[in-house]
Amino acid sequence: IDTPLAPGKIRNANSYSNAAQVLKLGGVPLLLGIARDRVGELTEKIRAGLAQNVDLLITSGGVSMGDFDLVKNVLTAEGTIDFWKVRMKPGKPLAFGQIDGVPFLGLPGNPVSVMVSFEMFVRPAILKMLGVSDWQRPTVEATLMDEVRRKDERRHYLRVRVEWREGEYRAYLTGGQGSGILNSMVKANGLAIIPEEWDHVPAGARVRVVMLD
Repeated sequence: IDTPLAPGKIRNANSYSNAAQVLKLGGVPLLLGIARDRVGELTEKIRAGLAQNVDLLITSGGVSMGDFDLVKNVLTAEGTIDFWKVRMKPGKPLAFGQIDGVPFLGLPGNPVSVMVSFEMFVRPAILKMLGVSDWQRPTVEATLMDEVRRKDERRHYLRVRVEWREGEYRAYLTGGQGSGILNSMVKANGLAIIPEEWDHVPAGARVRVVMLD
């Protein structure tokens, strides 16, 4: 991670964020490395994970609609796929299935999408596998202090900073909400939920916020 980037390269943030989140939940992450956009190489990485008797397989990237998004193809060929794509933002591209009886979650590739998808899908799965019954995050009702306009009918999870002021919780956007803006997640202590049917949220609206650590 300390190696200078070569031209045209980006940091592998997702492996580290996923591993850190798994560790925090009490799991043991086994990093399988980066697979290039080739069916054979991706299959080899997945099979290497299965050979280590893992309880859950997690990938990031390769689950969208592009020519080189091959995770869905491999999951279909090697196992079964139960669902693909969810109506949420960030995190629409997401695949779930099983390979040789091992559950598989294919997360998106953008860093914020990965972290939010982990919160919504991977975290509950790991905690349930560990026998934890009270796995839900606490939620609060808060006043959203920024106006939000939406362009699609997906449930949005906005990265916000929640503060207690003048007898109420107030939620402030942590900046730009693009799925590649990691800073928005770093500054957040909550995810404000904007329901699918809302296309405009004025400042001052009351929203439900999932509180993070």
